[in-house]
Amino acid sequence: MQLDFTQLAPADAYRWLASTVTPRPIAWVSSLSAEGQSNLAPFSFFQVISDEPPTLMVNTSIRDDGSVKDTLRNVRDTGQLVIHLVSAAQAEAMNATAAWLPHGVSEIDTLGIATLPSERVAPPRVAGAAVAFECELAQIQPYPADRPSCYLIFARVLLAHIDDAVLQDARHVDPARLDLIGRLGGSQYCRTRDTFSMIRPK
Repeated sequence: MQLDFTQLAPADAYRWLASTVTPRPIAWVSSLSAEGQSNLAPFSFFQVISDEPPTLMVNTSIRDDGSVKDTLRNVRDTGQLVIHLVSAAQAEAMNATAAWLPHGVSEIDTLGIATLPSERVAPPRVAGAAVAFECELAQIQPYPADRPSCYLIFARVLLAHIDDAVLQDARHVDPARLDLIGRLGGSQYCRTRDTFSMIRPK
């Protein structure tokens, strides 16, 4: 099979990309509006893109009606966000926050998700998240620049909270204890406990 992506409809391009580029890590992003209303939403077009400076990237798509998501609006207005990684234990709660709510309605309040105060930024962090990155906005980039279908949020990591229970030692995380989930195509997810090792050649 060959797919000519220059001829595919956007929905078909998404379906093929999302079902082949897998597993994808999930960014569970908390933010605050300029008025102080909380928001919590998951994004699976997400990755670490730099270690110097430490930077994460989250892709926020534009809705069919042309509006932008609350996460983008909030981060653009306040310059702050917290990016959580999602463990299997929090999969259901993460999925619940993917539901569409009217602008200004808090997923945290609506779903009763427990939070803790952050230290360097104003948005709260999700209680029980094994990893939470407190971030400041580095850059927002529309893509493509001429007719954007999404916005890329580049978030510089200021502080990380890592649960001691997932540590292998003082310098390493145990992937089995971390027990993250990854996004596959459609409604499919996976767990990251099935691992193997290879030594990279010199």
